[in-house]
Amino acid sequence: MRNDEHCIFHVDVNSAFLSWSALKQLEEDPGSTDLRTIPSAVGGDTATRHGVITAKSIPAKRYGVQTGEPVVQALRKCPSLVLVRADFKVYRRYSRALMEILHEYTDLVEQASIDEAYLDMSGSPYRLRGSGAGLKAEEQWPLNAAHQIRERVHRELGFTVNIGISVNKLLAKMASDFEKPDKVHTLYPDEVPRKMWPLPMRELHGCGGATEERLRQLGICTIGQAAAMDPLILQSNLGQKAGEYIWKSANGIGSSAVRPQHEKAKSYSNEETTSEDISTDNYRTKGLEIVQRLGRKVASRMEKDHVMAKTIQVIVKTDDFRRHSRQATLGSATADPAVICREAEALMDQMLFSADGIFKSGRTLRLIGVGCSGLTDGSYRQMDLLSWMQEAPARDEKQRKKKKLEEMMRQASSRFGADAIRRGMSGGSESGADSHRG
Repeated sequence: MRNDEHCIFHVDVNSAFLSWSALKQLEEDPGSTDLRTIPSAVGGDTATRHGVITAKSIPAKRYGVQTGEPVVQALRKCPSLVLVRADFKVYRRYSRALMEILHEYTDLVEQASIDEAYLDMSGSPYRLRGSGAGLKAEEQWPLNAAHQIRERVHRELGFTVNIGISVNKLLAKMASDFEKPDKVHTLYPDEVPRKMWPLPMRELHGCGGATEERLRQLGICTIGQAAAMDPLILQSNLGQKAGEYIWKSANGIGSSAVRPQHEKAKSYSNEETTSEDISTDNYRTKGLEIVQRLGRKVASRMEKDHVMAKTIQVIVKTDDFRRHSRQATLGSATADPAVICREAEALMDQMLFSADGIFKSGRTLRLIGVGCSGLTDGSYRQMDLLSWMQEAPARDEKQRKKKKLEEMMRQASSRFGADAIRRGMSGGSESGADSHRG
């Protein structure tokens, strides 16, 4: 690797949710079976066995269990499959621990998701350290740093990662997807013809199933065939942006920019796979409760980030796996959970129960979601009369508390003196002796 080239790592946790669930179970019961060693999976409702698979063990993969497939389908392939419920509190804890280790190697860490990150190791001091402890002497930079990270994660946190190394994020990501688990792979530009071009199109990062099918109809089945194709032909069949992306990516062209800070969220949403199919019979008792719960979650996240939204959206997935959505724009931005829930409920009623609604067609729901977009920090809002009236109780309560506090201050000031009150509100006295004065 030349000294003037970028050096990008892509660190990806192997079967993250399954591995982290296994570690949690071993923490709580050290004598239990490690989920990673048996056919097991995370996903759905463990009691009703509804929902989809979100992570699987390597033994489960040998049975053909796939991420994203319905739990009932996975159980047909592997009747002995052990199912565990997702625990995102635990997942976030392990994710933070991983990021802490990665930040010890470089300040340029871009967390791509809860279980993966890009590192810009260009010019890292590890370039000067030679081979790491326990590594072969011939393993020079940057393999020594990658192996050092891989071994530390395994030793200190208990799970494994794959690390891909290249000159840009695309190739590093592709490299990390090679043989798993607990491996380090390189995919430099001069290795692309040998390591990447023979792969089927579905292995190209960013190439979805629909794009793969259209390329197959053009006689393009491997990444190498796409790389050799005239980019204008790809653009004419896939569209300008998609065609350009496929051609550039197939030729190993991608961005090397690692951005440590996330861009501000453009929207907030929460979705939930239902434990049982939701129909017109149980929507009012089961489905509506989910809508309200998701609406409150979205409102809580926006309140935490000090933003409000003008557009409310609801999403459902029906039993034929089709997604449907409906949205409405408010007269004034809000983060009020009551407003968000009320609007979401109205949108769901319209989408489900109208003359051409989903329930009229006999379909049932397997997933429900609530989202908010059109974000603002609330520094300026053109408030309509209805919104002003709805927020009046909160304003009145705030004003009442303010007046009560002012009255308490006046009474305390007359009894003890204003200086003492100010010292008390600032967190203490000016000296140790002051706190003992009579």
